[in-house]
Amino acid sequence: MKFTINREALLKPLQLVAGVVERRQTLPVLSNVLMVVDGNQLSLTGTDLEVELVGRVTLDDVVEAGEVTVPARKLMDICKSLPENVQIEFSQDEQRVKLKAGRSRFTLSSLPANEFPSIEEESGSLTFTIGQPRLRRLIDRTGFAMAQQDVRYYLNGMLLEVSQNKLRSVATDGHRLAMCVVDADINQQDRHQVIVPRKGILEMARLLTEGDEMVHISLGANHIRAKTGDFMFTSKLVDGKFPDYDRVLPRGGDKILVGDRQQLRQAFQRASILSNEKYRGIRLILSEGLLKVIANNPEQEEAEEELSLAYHSSDIEIGFNVSYLLDVLSVLSGDSVKITLSDPNSSALLEEDSDEGDSTYVVMPMRL
Repeated sequence: MKFTINREALLKPLQLVAGVVERRQTLPVLSNVLMVVDGNQLSLTGTDLEVELVGRVTLDDVVEAGEVTVPARKLMDICKSLPENVQIEFSQDEQRVKLKAGRSRFTLSSLPANEFPSIEEESGSLTFTIGQPRLRRLIDRTGFAMAQQDVRYYLNGMLLEVSQNKLRSVATDGHRLAMCVVDADINQQDRHQVIVPRKGILEMARLLTEGDEMVHISLGANHIRAKTGDFMFTSKLVDGKFPDYDRVLPRGGDKILVGDRQQLRQAFQRASILSNEKYRGIRLILSEGLLKVIANNPEQEEAEEELSLAYHSSDIEIGFNVSYLLDVLSVLSGDSVKITLSDPNSSALLEEDSDEGDSTYVVMPMRL
């Protein structure tokens, strides 16, 4: 294998691919990146057996095709430290890979390409195309509510639900739920659901660019695959049953408050400073046209905020984890937010106060 490549052309795909590679690996080859030169294409592959990412670069100068695996982190650190726009010459010498750039020389150990695991191909049962901004919106609007290390393993990921002309994302950690739905060009009569693991969602989000390019998604029985421009991303799916989000959505709430989103967010942020650091609880006391926010902590410190807003129902006092409310108010984009309550023991429903709102949030109350 022998080829020359510009540092900038290599660095972007290498950073994305190396991001998939875990630092601590059971198999030595998993901390490597697979480099394959075929024709005038260089492909870079990183995997942790759950998630796989392939990046492709077109080469101007190929002397000899071939394939090899090299340590991902070291190769990335070398590329980062080289001067801008320098040409890097790669050559393979038995069990070593040599890099030349200007007056710098590096020799890296390598492992055979045939030891590198690949996620097996499966025919996608369902394929569709969606604009990158829409997919990014789904992930941004709901990703924060994914559980991190819950024993209910199916919560450590995001539900993607495909139906006729709609793509929906749902995430919950058992205390709150986030849901967003966007229009998509999908011809699918029945609802089809998959759970993508947390790492898969976060890596897929890193791939999405700011432009209006499309991403091609295929959903198989065990994998999700996303193709964008020069990258192909594959993730295993979580084998489990996601909670029925329809049953979680509170119905029949008769106490509706509508307030300025930024005002509420700032009031909650100020009150949260004096909330209990462990439980993060705040009390909301609602009366005609008025919201009182009260927080206190074991040191007997207290914060109180008063806000005028649209509320015309009976008085109610209810407790929440302030972090959950702030997370929702941070991802919503409208000027005003609508919060629907029914009683102190029932979940709150948060939405944008507009017809365009495509996101719904549920936050469970706290006993304070």
